[in-house]
Amino acid sequence: MIDAIAKDDCLLELERLNRAVGASGDVAYDWDLATDQLTFVGGVATLFEAGGQSVPKSGEDLQLRISPEDLPRRRRMLSDHFAGSATFDCEYRIRAGNGEFHWLHDRGKVELSPAGTPVRMTGVIRLVTQRKKQEEQLQYLANFDDLTGHYNKLRLREALEHALTQSQRFGQPGVYMVIGIDHLDRINTGYGYEVGDAILVEIGQRLDHWLRAADVIGRPNGDCFGALLSVCSEEKARVAAERIIQSMREQPIVVGKEKIHVTVSIGAVAFSSQSKTAVDSMTKAESALHHAKTAGRDCLRFFTLTEAQRQDYRASMDIGEEVQQALKDNRIVLAYQPVVDARSHDIRYFECLARMYDREGTLIPAAKFIPAIEQLGLMRSIDNRVRDLAIGALEQFPDVSLAINISGLTATERSWQRGLVARLKGRRDLASRLIVEITETTALMDIEETSRFVFSLRALGCEVALDDFGAGFTTFHHLRALTVDVVKIDGSFIRDIAGDKQNQIFIRNLLALAGSLNVATVAECVETKEDADYLATEGVDLLQGYYFGRPDVDDHLLGFGQGARPPMKSAAGD
Repeated sequence: MIDAIAKDDCLLELERLNRAVGASGDVAYDWDLATDQLTFVGGVATLFEAGGQSVPKSGEDLQLRISPEDLPRRRRMLSDHFAGSATFDCEYRIRAGNGEFHWLHDRGKVELSPAGTPVRMTGVIRLVTQRKKQEEQLQYLANFDDLTGHYNKLRLREALEHALTQSQRFGQPGVYMVIGIDHLDRINTGYGYEVGDAILVEIGQRLDHWLRAADVIGRPNGDCFGALLSVCSEEKARVAAERIIQSMREQPIVVGKEKIHVTVSIGAVAFSSQSKTAVDSMTKAESALHHAKTAGRDCLRFFTLTEAQRQDYRASMDIGEEVQQALKDNRIVLAYQPVVDARSHDIRYFECLARMYDREGTLIPAAKFIPAIEQLGLMRSIDNRVRDLAIGALEQFPDVSLAINISGLTATERSWQRGLVARLKGRRDLASRLIVEITETTALMDIEETSRFVFSLRALGCEVALDDFGAGFTTFHHLRALTVDVVKIDGSFIRDIAGDKQNQIFIRNLLALAGSLNVATVAECVETKEDADYLATEGVDLLQGYYFGRPDVDDHLLGFGQGARPPMKSAAGD
């Protein structure tokens, strides 16, 4: 009787376990390695029985169902686990009864005999097909343009960087060109954005046909394509570009019942004779495209350097090498400029600005090296260093808040953000005291991407400021979509504001726009008491400029903290 009761209790416990595992969506298994017998608990039907196919009853049966591409990796991981050198945590595809493959996540642990021989393995399997599909979609979007299927800007830049490296190593010529669709904005207005998108798709397909299979095609911006022609002379690239232009003239694009004549303009740059970095190549090709459009469109222009431009470029290269060495020598430092309350003039936070010491110890202002490194595409390294130095200062001074600027290039780079997350994840005490500034012109280039970037920073705990506000003529819609915390009014509207009636009207409109969204405002470039008093009266929240202090590399300023009154410095002081 007692044995019968114990058996019933055991069966009841097993049934409860079966229901619990089934409710979780997982499938537990017990694998007798001596007999190769497999026993499953949970909803096995979703994994194995679609189409009437039976549940695997042995390790060999299961192995026959696993994708041949994943089988070697699973065998290796099992072998490592049995040897005691690794845990068993493996994802692989298994064929269901309908012939489709499902993704499974398998975690298990082996039991060893006293002699150290594997005798049994137990574990849990989870169906992860939906997650894998989402990951694949995210991976696709991280590399490809969703509309045309070609490389996106980031992936195209990486391909161009690789091609430049190969060109410099083996002395092979190459050309990067930008193919711009003429008057796409008019097409969108006249026919609708659906037609405009269809034209982009069609032109992308034509480029696939017109260019070589080895050429790389991407879509760096909304109305243009980029084409990377490796191991290609300038003469051959001209032939290819002229063929594209001529073909577009002769072959209208048919969308539904509409036959639309579309022309293209092309800007190109040869490498490595005319450019050394991917960003430099893209910038010069876009400059050449601009010349093609100003020349009447429907034509090709190659980027060329005058002797004066060539000398400037060489000087920029020298500066770039000096900056890279300064990064290695830790000669890049921060200068701090106070941002104060417009009424009390108490410090609210400091803006961090990059400065460099030369090899003799002389401090070099940003204007002497930033333009050159922007041209050479080296701003990411500076932005990374500024980020790390600012976080270090936040750790050292717990009562201060800091703002850092990032370039437009960095704002689209996931690596900078990953570095920020690595330093600030779980440190809201630091994140809440960091303000990240992005320029308005950068934000307007890609509102959707910028909105994602802003959201991720705010989710981390940081505040976000829109710098140079007014320079890009942000609309109410744009500012609402970005959901920033602070807007910094461009200094061109602030200088001598007390006596400039036209700028006063503009400032009132900008303040009304920011006020309607409850966004704080900062006026930059405040240099006189009259301008400071006027801006405070108009309702600007914060002020920044030489009247309150020039940027100073001495971090004693940070000791004032928030709410303290800074040492006043006139525009003539330093």
